[in-house]
Amino acid sequence: MGEMTDKAKAAGNKLAGSIKDGIGDLTGNERLQAEGKAQKAKGAAQDVSGTVKGKLGNDI
Repeated sequence: MGEMTDKAKAAGNKLAGSIKDGIGDLTGNERLQAEGKAQKAKGAAQDVSGTVKGKLGNDI
């Protein structure tokens, strides 16, 4: 995957994670909150991956 693909997936995961976390918070659903936080963390990791690929090139 290239830099832009990673960053696009990162944005999607961050958004979906934020929504899950927020709904979980509003409803008191701790499992949904945890899923949301995990998905946001996955998005953050994908964002870093995309940044690294951008700096080093997409061949890594």
